[in-house]
Amino acid sequence: MQETKNPTKNYTHKKHKHKHPNYVHPQSETAAENTTPTSTTTTTTTASTAPNISFKRNTDVKGLKFGGQFIVKSFTVRRCRPQELSLLLNLSPPQALPSTIAFLPSNFTILAHHAWHTLTLGLGTKKSKVIIFVFDTVAAKSNADLTWPHEIPLGDVNKRLIRGMNSWDFARFKFRKGCITFYVFGVRKSGDRGGFQCGDDLRCILHSVVALKDFLDHTAMLALPNQRSLDHSSINNNRSSYNHRSVAAH
Repeated sequence: MQETKNPTKNYTHKKHKHKHPNYVHPQSETAAENTTPTSTTTTTTTASTAPNISFKRNTDVKGLKFGGQFIVKSFTVRRCRPQELSLLLNLSPPQALPSTIAFLPSNFTILAHHAWHTLTLGLGTKKSKVIIFVFDTVAAKSNADLTWPHEIPLGDVNKRLIRGMNSWDFARFKFRKGCITFYVFGVRKSGDRGGFQCGDDLRCILHSVVALKDFLDHTAMLALPNQRSLDHSSINNNRSSYNHRSVAAH
């Protein structure tokens, strides 16, 4: 005799989505913005505090991820100037963000990613990484300016810029935007429970990265002010200048 199932039971199980510890729901964020502060003191405290994020010790926070493609660790990133970061994040109007140090992939890294992707018949990643550090104070950022290198392999970022920052706490954010993955780190002294003084800079960067559209290629990266542009006009200019030099030589 076959056993009959009870039709009243519901066997549907919904899988709960994993939420990042630094996740902020858009509706709650909008509600917080629409809330009218009760006093001037409340407004000042809110302005100097970062979004609702969680900080971890430098030894506990997650760093850059490479998967199984260890060759990517040898690709380099370089320090970028404030106007370059403002251009990349599409900030309007442009802002200096004095508490921020950012690293962008060099031309070599961008071209190496494409070459690696081709040599592996599409199995190798061609996504580049942008790393942005936002410090609690401008003074802390100035101290890091004196010791941090201007160019560093991606594999050394975790070891030197995160694990090497003893007595500092980090809050990590990761955003995939097409061929560019953004890593944003909030940095403050360990044991500091007084908020985040440069929270406006951190909030501005997070909102700007979220609002960015996916990058289909690295044209925006290669066309930054201190890198050589690879657009059609620059190729024609280089070709005409080469022809001019050839005629002059003859």
